[in-house]
Amino acid sequence: MSIEPLSVYSKPGCVQCNATYRALDDKGIRYRVVDLSSDAEALAHVKGLGLLQAPVVEGAGEPWSGFRPDRIDELVKAVAA
Repeated sequence: MSIEPLSVYSKPGCVQCNATYRALDDKGIRYRVVDLSSDAEALAHVKGLGLLQAPVVEGAGEPWSGFRPDRIDELVKAVAA
């Protein structure tokens, strides 16, 4: 799996977004946050991916949405390899 700079598309007050940030931080994975509530272009991009639930994580293989500790664990394994 190729690890590019991760983008976490999120919205304010999102519990799953906050859980994703914490998990990425705990694993030492760097990312940038893109606020979907203030960036119409980013929102259109995420909708174009067919993903409608925040957060959307992009930059490590196939993008995913929601809090996915399994996918975060895959990132850690890929970085360690």
